[in-house]
Amino acid sequence: MAPISTIPAGFTSRRAATEYIESELNKRIMFLDGAMGTQIQDLRLSEEDFRGERFKDHKKDLKGNNDLLVLTQPKCIYEIHRNYLLAGADFVETNTFSGTTIAQADYAAEAIVYELNKVAAEIARDACSDVLKETPDRPRFVCGAIGPTNRTCSISPSVDNPSFRNVTFDELVEAYTEQVRGLLDGGSDVLLVETIFDTLNAKAALFAIDTLFDEGIYERVPLFVSGTIVDQSGRTLSGQTGEAFITSVAHTEPLAIGLNCALGADQMRPFIQSMSNFTSSKVICYPNAGLPNTFGEYDESPETMAANVSGFAREGLVNILGGCCGTTPAHIKAIYEACKDFEPRVPGPDVRSKKLVLSGLEPLIYDDSSNFLNIGERCNVAGSRKFARHIINDQYEEALAIAREQVENGGQVIDINMDEGMLDGVAAMTKFLNLISTEPDVAKVPIMVDSSNFAVVEAGLKCVQGKCIVNSISLKEGEEDFLKKARLIKRYGAAMVVMAFDEEGQAVDRHEKFRICERSYRLLVDKVGFNPNDIIFDPNILTICTGMEEHNNYGVEFIEATHDIKTKLPGAKISGGVSNLSFSFRGKENVRQAMHSVFLYHAIKAGMDMGIVNPGFLTIYDEIPKDLLDICENALWNRDPESTDKLLEYAQTHGKDAVQKGEEEAWRSGSVTERLKHALVKGITKYVVEDTEEARLDKERYPRPLHVIEGPLMSGMSVVGDLFGAGKMFLPQVIKSARVMKKAVAHLIPFMDAERLANIELMGATEDDNIYNGTMVIATVKGDVHDIGKNIVGVVLGCNNYRVVDLGVMTPCEKIIEAAIREKADVIGLSGLITPSLDEMIHVAKELERAGMKIPLLIGGATTSKTHTAVKIAPRYQAPAIHVLDASRTVVVVSNLLDKELRDDFIAEVNEEYEEVRDDHYDSLKDRKYLSLPESRKKGLHIQWSLPENLPPKPNTVGHKVYEDIDLNQLLPYIDWNPFFQVWQLRGKYPNRGYPKLFNDATVGQEAHRLFDEAQVMLRDLINKRKIRASAIVSILPANSRGDDIVVYADESRTEEAGVYYGLRQQAEKDKESSDAYLCLSDFIAPSATGIPDYIGSIAASAGFGVDELAAKYEADNDDYSAIMVKALADRLAEALTEKLHQDMRREMWGFAPNESLDTQDLLSIKYQGIRPAPGYPSQPDHAEKTTMWKLGNITEATGIELTDSLMMHPGASVCALVFAHPKSSYFAVGKVTNEQIVDYAARKGTTVDAVETWLRPILSYDV
Repeated sequence: MAPISTIPAGFTSRRAATEYIESELNKRIMFLDGAMGTQIQDLRLSEEDFRGERFKDHKKDLKGNNDLLVLTQPKCIYEIHRNYLLAGADFVETNTFSGTTIAQADYAAEAIVYELNKVAAEIARDACSDVLKETPDRPRFVCGAIGPTNRTCSISPSVDNPSFRNVTFDELVEAYTEQVRGLLDGGSDVLLVETIFDTLNAKAALFAIDTLFDEGIYERVPLFVSGTIVDQSGRTLSGQTGEAFITSVAHTEPLAIGLNCALGADQMRPFIQSMSNFTSSKVICYPNAGLPNTFGEYDESPETMAANVSGFAREGLVNILGGCCGTTPAHIKAIYEACKDFEPRVPGPDVRSKKLVLSGLEPLIYDDSSNFLNIGERCNVAGSRKFARHIINDQYEEALAIAREQVENGGQVIDINMDEGMLDGVAAMTKFLNLISTEPDVAKVPIMVDSSNFAVVEAGLKCVQGKCIVNSISLKEGEEDFLKKARLIKRYGAAMVVMAFDEEGQAVDRHEKFRICERSYRLLVDKVGFNPNDIIFDPNILTICTGMEEHNNYGVEFIEATHDIKTKLPGAKISGGVSNLSFSFRGKENVRQAMHSVFLYHAIKAGMDMGIVNPGFLTIYDEIPKDLLDICENALWNRDPESTDKLLEYAQTHGKDAVQKGEEEAWRSGSVTERLKHALVKGITKYVVEDTEEARLDKERYPRPLHVIEGPLMSGMSVVGDLFGAGKMFLPQVIKSARVMKKAVAHLIPFMDAERLANIELMGATEDDNIYNGTMVIATVKGDVHDIGKNIVGVVLGCNNYRVVDLGVMTPCEKIIEAAIREKADVIGLSGLITPSLDEMIHVAKELERAGMKIPLLIGGATTSKTHTAVKIAPRYQAPAIHVLDASRTVVVVSNLLDKELRDDFIAEVNEEYEEVRDDHYDSLKDRKYLSLPESRKKGLHIQWSLPENLPPKPNTVGHKVYEDIDLNQLLPYIDWNPFFQVWQLRGKYPNRGYPKLFNDATVGQEAHRLFDEAQVMLRDLINKRKIRASAIVSILPANSRGDDIVVYADESRTEEAGVYYGLRQQAEKDKESSDAYLCLSDFIAPSATGIPDYIGSIAASAGFGVDELAAKYEADNDDYSAIMVKALADRLAEALTEKLHQDMRREMWGFAPNESLDTQDLLSIKYQGIRPAPGYPSQPDHAEKTTMWKLGNITEATGIELTDSLMMHPGASVCALVFAHPKSSYFAVGKVTNEQIVDYAARKGTTVDAVETWLRPILSYDV
């Protein structure tokens, strides 16, 4: 059967298309499309749009499943492809970034994965074919996009179990195989494995691709591979450098390799340059549109991005350019225009053609000019009793310490062997290699997977993201078995050790060793296509000085065979297990060290490249005692038949004390605080329990066990956080540090429990009593598996007598809400480490609001920030949503929220701070976007007025009511004293910032109390002697809305318009995730078209009659203090009068809240139904609207309150407001508006644009 092949438009064969791409990349820079997600996001699709007709009854929410749109909104996806192609792209990516069964499992959509990928490729193919007809200058191609999935094969989702993985290599291969089948069947011209944050995931994808091609079902297509450097450390999320990443995937011979996502062009440049210098493949680069702002959005303009990217082209660094997050067709067009005339990068020579290139987290390059490569030998259950004991007893932490020691002592590669009869080799190899990947100091070096059982070898290859060495295969089972294993090793991307064995057995002499190695070499190079530089021969280092004469020449045979192989088999390397040489002297370490050093001295000269040795147990050749050196030389070269006896005699003479125990680690001599910090930063668990206990016993410094956590342990974790933030530590190290923290805390928990029980007993309570300070439900949000910080928060709160209900990681929103209700939570805590968690936190806040929850919400985690919380989360939730910087601050925040005395002031403090943060953020936006006026009206608040709960309340009284010579004593309970102190610039600090707590403030409290006492004296004098007077008018009039305006009628017949209040509507574009309406005051009044009668109220009130005269008298007496005081008190009385009149309207005149019973604080906190916005303020910024109110109520004649030419009220202590009764009415700020709205507003008012601009200058979005 011929391979399946889909031929792109303009070509006669698949091969012709591939040759065109390869040829074109040598002639010019080619261009990839931009972000699919950004374009989909701009469509603002609803849940219904994502579901379409086919999935309308699907059991899970589908919004956010962008890949599904190829089935439910194919025209949208087609248009996005087409727009990118017309912008200049040569390649468009299929909309399949999450097109695996693993990623689609979040949406219960695994069953449609093949179809989804096939259709996605077909849509992209159609777009390419159609655009070719429109612009036949060059063909266009489909890149089958293969994303990283939402799981990682190299990192544990559990801090407690670092060897655990929530996905296996085999599961990834299966998932990728199905995706690739769909992409190829749908007509993909190129396969693009992209956004690689974990190279092991990518290796699984590449393994699946190569397997499919090798089976002959599909004709090969070019392969592009693109990694993601997550920050300025220059590493992937799983810790690899760019060069190590290239090394790990280079075996697949990608046509292009490079970087995308995470960084903008400016930040990506040094890493692209390094990779360009390191690879002989073409280089592909598609950065983000700059760095994300606080909210994960991208601000870089097409012109700026094109200028940045053009530097890559100008310097000859790239062959393919495109865009990732935040980029649009405009970006791609700008990049295309800026870069299309530059010459493409000319790849340099392949470093692998002459060198052995390996990688762990970092690359290791070896050639004949390099020094000897030490392969650490002690992680071998067959060669190290200590290591074997740890593994068999499941003491993997202790075994890991041996690996760390091997690297610290100079091991450049670590050999791992689990071949022991009583051991499950596959399980042990998997667990230990998974553990190593969390230990950066070990994982930075390449791994040698060592086993005589190929199932164990494969298990190891499925756990290592770097390019490792397989040790070993041989011809022992014949050529067929040898070739099968070799091809698999090549597919995994490893180098290999080949033993000098064949069907006849082990080679012993020089000639047999070379014969078997030469035969193996020819099979590997000629039949498998293996890179000669990745072939490492082990010609068998066999034991000498065994007492058997035939063994005495084994050292000589090895050295001479090494010389033969190196001179006759180009590229091949030589290795061997050095400890085998001295096996007969086990336990005689002084002799063994000398024998190894002598052997290596001569074997390296003969061409031995590397060896499995214990680098910490090597003696420098020149420092070997002369007598021992002579014995070892004679033994190696088989020059003295008495060598064995002489070595035994020497070992007995010099005894065990020849090897002294190494000095204690230097860091152990520091203080306990320094030792704990060092252990946390380095991730060393060995001493942490004893050091923690030492700190606990220091009662002078740490009176309570909790203080050890809050002191040295949190200090150490703060250092870890700082290093992580600075890119000096990466994720595996942080996880390792968290394990140390957890071990220390675990030691302290019994002591803290004992302390808690003692306190309970002291209180006379039982454990069943509710003796906790409060309950917090805490969770890592859906999509995120990180819980380091969350767990520390739980410990710290628990230590402070709070009950913590930890929901774990990947927690769906509904589970959080259910738990909060079930557990009667006082506080909810959300944690997350990755950027998508920010969106999930917004979603949780919105759902909490929708569920009517009033529980404070705390936000924490590495990617969270105060700005994001203030701007994106807090506005979605009416209850407090507060960002907490780190675990140590959580207790303070929670205690303030749950303290009835402090709560309101604390929340007010946070709200005020967050309002400033929001203002600063929006003021800092250079290119604030605005909706058109029709669009903002379309997205206004559209109340369903016909529903019973939405019908406007009918007033008890319609018309005007005038109040004259009001008794000011009635107003005293309604006074808000906080603005009074602000007049005098007296403001306390939390928790003493508001009246009356202000009096307790250490700085201003005493002065505030004195001022207040003097104000009471004057206030009583003003009232008792009737020195000032108050009057007011309240109106409730028939009204309906007409568009953005409110028409007021002369009477209930609603046939004659008495006046119109003109409205302004919000236009500044809201956050993409926001569904908030674009409000105008008219939205709160029933439209006239509904036929539903509605009403609008107003208040004009003054307590300022007589104030000017009093103030003038005080000023004449040079008593400015009293002049300011009387004006300030009159202002408070005017506001109090307005508050009382509004309450009377709700209870009596309008009467929709006859039983309302709110205290002063509740009134000031606006806990009543309705609003009373004032003209000239945020909801209606036009002061000119006061003239309508004055006209409708004949206010000057009725009350004596006048409007000045500048539309200020006189007397000064006066207030006016419109009154809205509908329960859905709310305060808002119109914000900036466009010229389009100003022109429309002026036309409706029948005035000039200039006149309107004069009054509204502060809110214009443009310069006048």
